[in-house]
Amino acid sequence: MRYPPLGGLRAFEAAARHESFAAAAAELNLTAAAVSQHVRALELWLGVPLFLRHPRGVAPTAAGRDFGAAVSHGLTHIALAAGQIAAKTRRTLVSLACLPSVTTRWLIPRLPLFRATHPEIQLNLVYALDARSPAQAGVDLLIQHGPRPGAGATAILSAATRPTCSPEFLARHGPFAAARDLLAAELLHDETQSAWGRWFAAAGLNAPIGGGPIFADFNLLVASVIAGQGVGLCPTSLIADELQRGSLTTLFEQPSDEDKQYWLLEAGGLSREAAILRDWLVAMSRG
Repeated sequence: MRYPPLGGLRAFEAAARHESFAAAAAELNLTAAAVSQHVRALELWLGVPLFLRHPRGVAPTAAGRDFGAAVSHGLTHIALAAGQIAAKTRRTLVSLACLPSVTTRWLIPRLPLFRATHPEIQLNLVYALDARSPAQAGVDLLIQHGPRPGAGATAILSAATRPTCSPEFLARHGPFAAARDLLAAELLHDETQSAWGRWFAAAGLNAPIGGGPIFADFNLLVASVIAGQGVGLCPTSLIADELQRGSLTTLFEQPSDEDKQYWLLEAGGLSREAAILRDWLVAMSRG
């Protein structure tokens, strides 16, 4: 297939639309002489005049009107197709600050689902650290742990904890028929020993807590629990996969920290893309 001079099509379409070489030149950032040359080359290729030239401007011939409509239609479709492709490749950045434990144990396993559904949204995941609001973290969305932080926060996961160990540890050191039996076990601690104190109090015991290792992060604690090194207080919502697979087991249904949740907070004036991520996080937590 022979194509007409492609450089001349855009110049011709603009000139036909404006009925002026000068106006077309201003739109295309060309000179009027350059537009005239492009049109002349196109006319020579077609073998017919496309404009009637007169001192005050130009006017399309009958052939020029017909060809102008076809060229305008074609260029419009090209522009629309290019815009659709560009929209698919452009990605909007949405930032989320999250606790390491929630990120690694709950969010990351589910991220492929979000990315498959919304490839146009690029996520920026950062640690929440001690930020108490999205503004403090400099993000669109924030997931934090504790009692309700205020109006506008959405509870997405329970933070209730239960004594948890590996089946191997239970086989070696169990059974644990009553809460008191745990006092002789190797108890693992997340940041402080106070969590075990709260659990034993909820179970009706006021007893000294063993001096097992203290881990600075829940991810470290749960790795030790999975390795069979002791009993840890684990948020059941964050170990659901291990419980289902049988690599961890809870020893008692009695929870502690029932007053705490993992909360989703949002910055003001969320973009459409950030709102999509917010709604997805809430839906995942309900599923």
